[in-house]
Amino acid sequence: MGGLDKLIPCTVQVAKMIQKSGCDVLCIIDRQIPSELVEQFNEFRSFDKAFDSVVSCFKSQKLNLPVVYSPVPELSDYHDVRTYQQAAAKSLHRAIKAGFKSPLLLIPESKKFRNVELCTVLGALEELYVPIQLREDVPDKRQRIENLSVLISNPKAEEIVKEALVLESGRFVARDIGVGDPERMAPPRVEEYVNKLFDGLKVTVISDVNTLTKEYPLFAAVNRAANSVKRHQGRIIFLEYVPPQPAKKTLMLVGKGVTYDTGGADIKAGGIMAGMSRDKCGAAAVAGFMQIVKEQKPADVHVIAALCMVRNSVGEECYVSDEVITSRAGVRVRVGNTDAEGRMCMADALCRMKEIAVSENLPDPHLFTIATLTGHAFVAAGEGYSIIMDNSVARAADHARKLQDIGTSFGEPFEVSVIRQDDFDFNTGKVIGEDILQCNNLPSSRTPRGHQVPAAFLMQTTGLDKHGLESQKPLKYTHLDIAASAGEHPKMPTAAPIIALAKAHLS
Repeated sequence: MGGLDKLIPCTVQVAKMIQKSGCDVLCIIDRQIPSELVEQFNEFRSFDKAFDSVVSCFKSQKLNLPVVYSPVPELSDYHDVRTYQQAAAKSLHRAIKAGFKSPLLLIPESKKFRNVELCTVLGALEELYVPIQLREDVPDKRQRIENLSVLISNPKAEEIVKEALVLESGRFVARDIGVGDPERMAPPRVEEYVNKLFDGLKVTVISDVNTLTKEYPLFAAVNRAANSVKRHQGRIIFLEYVPPQPAKKTLMLVGKGVTYDTGGADIKAGGIMAGMSRDKCGAAAVAGFMQIVKEQKPADVHVIAALCMVRNSVGEECYVSDEVITSRAGVRVRVGNTDAEGRMCMADALCRMKEIAVSENLPDPHLFTIATLTGHAFVAAGEGYSIIMDNSVARAADHARKLQDIGTSFGEPFEVSVIRQDDFDFNTGKVIGEDILQCNNLPSSRTPRGHQVPAAFLMQTTGLDKHGLESQKPLKYTHLDIAASAGEHPKMPTAAPIIALAKAHLS
């Protein structure tokens, strides 16, 4: 796969038949089993009632091959394709634990889930990811296995695997940035990583503190304490893909990249700071999406992205509650809680995207923010689910429902929330001299509509609220809160929701 080799966890090949695959273990996840195994499976079922509900490992004498069986459960109307992805991951986990290095995964067919082959391969690849620091520090452990073979009956097997590797390369990038500890993926190190990766895209990095203070003042406030430590200094990294043909639509994505979130002056107490290096998974997802764009090279889709990389440090220079800061759009924002830094670090970059969309008259622009933003999203949606919030223009295009349907079919489920007038009213300034109150003093999980309110804030502080359905320049805007889907420490980052976004907007 050429340049993808460094962005996939091992070599991957399509096998034509079991006997000539060169594998050292056969992994089966469905009850569509080779004829040579039918008698043995029936024998096991005769004395083991748990055979079709737990992972097992045994030797097939007829195939002269070890077998790992990770069964998919009986499917109800409410299961989705993640069932197959999880079974594939469990099968490989068991094979690795047993010491095998070259598994062959039998990819099932399914009338219930039309993308089962692609999703099953992706589920297997997700299990094989090795964190960037382990790969760099202990090269002997850079791979969990040497080779993955897949047997797919679909005549388009080669195309399915090729697509899986392109999508996985994006998830690989997102996981690298997301999983890196606060030093390995501090803002300057993310810049370094991105510059090496995206040589084919236009990369513009804003790091000068005076420029940030003047043009991205809300971001600069969050960056203030970190800026005193050179290796922690903030970066806004713009990436741009220009298609070979005239663009029919424009995607503009802004990602929250808080490399470590202490909470700032409103410090996270009670042991809840651990894991806050994952607060950059929104920007990580944006970077992963751009890797897919780079590989797919859509003919008529223009893509501009911004990674807002900043550390929310605490110290003598940190911003504090009660400060009034004027945003890039000229909105006076009073800080209510320094732990609401995510909306601060993205707002000015989002405003810049709005300006580009309007001034350059870009075709069919759609703006996005992607962020691990609120604990409320975790409580409201539950682990594994992203939340979509469309503004009025995107909602009129039925964007959220379409993205939700696509996400479900590719194993990245969404819940849809609606932004309402209440959310804008909540943010309205409370005293003379402030236009917007950045945050209240309760955790988002204890704040009614705690994940919708920040979406309204992002619209109000950037002027996007002036680009609704009845305006001279309506702009589609979607906020994705991925706090519940990005992957909670100590689990690996998931890279959600980049596959759904790629399928919805690049296909």
